[in-house]
Amino acid sequence: MTRNLTRIVLGMSLGVFLFSGTSLATEPAEVGNYVKSRIEISEMMMGYLKGGEGYGKGQRPSPEVLHDMEADITTKISAILATHDLTIKEYTAHSQEVFADDAAVKNYLNEHPDLKERYEALPLDRMGHGRTGRGY
Repeated sequence: MTRNLTRIVLGMSLGVFLFSGTSLATEPAEVGNYVKSRIEISEMMMGYLKGGEGYGKGQRPSPEVLHDMEADITTKISAILATHDLTIKEYTAHSQEVFADDAAVKNYLNEHPDLKERYEALPLDRMGHGRTGRGY
């Protein structure tokens, strides 16, 4: 009886361990959507904020202008994410997990040299380290 109970407990434990391991693996298509989104959002933001041109050539923007900028940026980011079947809420909630799988991101970038070149050209070390990890 004890032997059967031990087998059942071990079997269940092993099953949970194996199941959780496979559920944590990031799908290549998902990695691709998030990598492409990060590249496109970062490139858009670099262009938007270049030299302060988006809000008055280096002057500190007024609260009204900041509000308008926030709305404009949110609209642009939403449009970028929509092309990858993502929303801001989904991207914010899951990008940290996706980019934490460094091996999956590196594998994806190695399979797509054009994207790898664009990704590596981003100034991710200077772009803020919010909830999404490196950059935007």
